[in-house]
Amino acid sequence: MVSSPVRPTGTVPVSQQLIDTEAAVERSLKGLGGLQLPAGPLFGTDGIRGKAGDLLNAPLAMEIGYWAGQIMQAQGLTDRPIILGQDSRTSGHMLASALSAGLTSAGLDVWHIGLCPTPAVAYLAESCQALGGIMISASHNPPADNGIKFFGGDGTKLSSPVQAAIEAALRGQATAIAPGSTWGQCYYRPELVNRYASFLHEPLLPGLDLTGMKVVLDMAWGSATRLAEQVFVEAGAEVIALHGAPDGDRINVDCGSTHLEPLKAAIQAHGADLGFAFDGDADRVMAVDAQGRVVDGDYILYLWGKRLQEQGRLPNDTLISTVMANLGFERAWEKLGGTLVRTQVGDQHVYSEMVRRGAKLGGEQSGHILCHHYSLTGDGILTALHLATLVQTLGGSLAALVDDSFQTYPQKLQNVMVVDRDRRLNWQDCAPVCQAVAAAEQAMGDAGRVLVRPSGTEPVIRVMVEAADAGLVDRWTQHIVQAVTQHLAG
Repeated sequence: MVSSPVRPTGTVPVSQQLIDTEAAVERSLKGLGGLQLPAGPLFGTDGIRGKAGDLLNAPLAMEIGYWAGQIMQAQGLTDRPIILGQDSRTSGHMLASALSAGLTSAGLDVWHIGLCPTPAVAYLAESCQALGGIMISASHNPPADNGIKFFGGDGTKLSSPVQAAIEAALRGQATAIAPGSTWGQCYYRPELVNRYASFLHEPLLPGLDLTGMKVVLDMAWGSATRLAEQVFVEAGAEVIALHGAPDGDRINVDCGSTHLEPLKAAIQAHGADLGFAFDGDADRVMAVDAQGRVVDGDYILYLWGKRLQEQGRLPNDTLISTVMANLGFERAWEKLGGTLVRTQVGDQHVYSEMVRRGAKLGGEQSGHILCHHYSLTGDGILTALHLATLVQTLGGSLAALVDDSFQTYPQKLQNVMVVDRDRRLNWQDCAPVCQAVAAAEQAMGDAGRVLVRPSGTEPVIRVMVEAADAGLVDRWTQHIVQAVTQHLAG
């Protein structure tokens, strides 16, 4: 049942706990003042991200909330709320309060749902007929970082033109609408997350039954702790929970989707059938089979895509992935008669290409999977639930499915810290680095490939080399990393 986009009755406004709204408006009308914004774009591949208290501080968050409210209201839907969620980071409450102050000073109501996965914000923005949604999270980044992700009222990432308009306003290139006599209010609505939990089960009913399956879930001290275990237990699975309480000081630290050793050890210790590790905001997932092998986004796309293909539910037998997708995956999918289309790294690029081609399944090697049969955004818990159901339906094991899929080409990804943003973003202006890349590409020919790219979420340059020969991978990765370190990192 769809909620009416009106202010709820019987709930207590929490705006008195926030920064005074009149002061918020006065400051917003004056602009950013002494706040320092980076010379490059503020919005990266997944919203605004940085170290909490440095780039992402309360004054900037309040400005972001105010100007986002102003610009989103220009769509003419001023009677609709903004859905606001957060992961477990200790800086999340500070940013939530500041964002809420800005939004309410712009005249918008805020429905704060508290700790939740990022896809819950996207789902509720659409199902509650909200003006949009905002998630406070730095995904897989360390605890000291945080971020602000925006969603439109349709549950998709906010479009680039709207993001650009918000950033232009933050840089003093917009005029605020004079404040009226009505202020928005902030309401605490954690019960809405239960609606999202029901949504995860609905597509698999009435046949959803994971009885007899033993599953390990690594929830990374983050957003997945809100309901991942609940969702699997209600489906009938026996669950072993790791890092299963919210802890903002330990979120992603040696656990979760980027640190799989604890998950592998727990699967072996408990004799589990499989396991899943989520990132801090639970919009991505990595799986591990009973043999301890990592089942990343490439394998998930292959297995889920093959099932949809067999059911006649995969338009043009096409999968959308990124430049990071493994060559072994691509060649195996082509043997099934399918087509793999690559995009730039970033789920918004995958989403855009899926829409353009009418594709239904896409994602990233990192475990960010989008299946438009069920959701318009990446969802780690939904993906894990569907993969577990696939294993149960086929009556075998995840290990057996992996055995029957493909062998990955040796691939090495190494991050090089490059603090200088301009150097990082414009690495192609560095002749020695370009020469190192060209030498590697010429030496490997069609047997391998090189990808060098600046991260959109961290101060690093990522160097990836992939080839049929592991020796070539090691040699040329070292060669390129050395060039980046010498000429860009210093």
